[in-house]
Amino acid sequence: MRTALSIAGTDPTGGAGIQADLKTMTLNGVFAMSAVTALVAQNTTGVIGIMEVTPEFLQKQIDAVFEDIRPDAVKIGMVSSAGLIETIADRLKAYQAEHIVVDPVMVTTSGSRLIEEEAVETLEKMLLPLASVVTPNIPEAEILSGLPIRNETDMEAAAEKISRTYGCTVLCKGGHSVNDANDLLFAEGKGTWIMGERIDNPNTHGTGCTLSSAIAANLAKGQGMEEAVQNAKRYISGALADMLDLGAGCGPMNHAFDLHSKFAKLHVTPWPYTVTGAPKGCEQ
Repeated sequence: MRTALSIAGTDPTGGAGIQADLKTMTLNGVFAMSAVTALVAQNTTGVIGIMEVTPEFLQKQIDAVFEDIRPDAVKIGMVSSAGLIETIADRLKAYQAEHIVVDPVMVTTSGSRLIEEEAVETLEKMLLPLASVVTPNIPEAEILSGLPIRNETDMEAAAEKISRTYGCTVLCKGGHSVNDANDLLFAEGKGTWIMGERIDNPNTHGTGCTLSSAIAANLAKGQGMEEAVQNAKRYISGALADMLDLGAGCGPMNHAFDLHSKFAKLHVTPWPYTVTGAPKGCEQ
């Protein structure tokens, strides 16, 4: 069993953040672990509040994982302050972590900002150079590259600059009226377009978290970067195509669309009910 660690904030409604990461990693065949950077009160309509952990407690969480069950890959999501970013970078270097996927979460789908202005510089200086791959969307790629992105040519220029500046592979994600479902993977001076399937589903809450977690899981299993991205995109297409419709806003995907389990198919008894005896086979 390969393992993967998510370092990110929470989503109590389960569509994004740590909760989405754990589901995604599990459904992609690795043992999922987590270190929480912040408790985020959010739902499908937006962010209500954020309560960060301290850098010292985040370090304790990361140490607890690496000193017991070493992860084969690490996904880093929402980290909103410089102190937390410094802690993550310090511990990943200390443990010589491999297969680091950085999803530079800056703004939610609903438009809520999730990172302090001064923390962006720390992210660029300390975390991106450690990344195996960074997965910005269009607005995030504009911030990291300092370039406007209006078309595919702009995506290529921005991805090249980010890759050259920080020495990592870049997966510049399409969307935001620039591209449909196609992403640009840029590594070692070469760009490769990863074609995707457009799913007509408005419920896209947590797509960035899910994609980066699936990539991390695939890298943990030994897949090459392009293969890991291709398979991650196939997974997210399946989760979107299941057309789950929950919440009053931009709802979540069905991370468990491909779940084949006898436990998932057990009959659910409507409440209220009365237990009159132990189920057959469970007398003890």
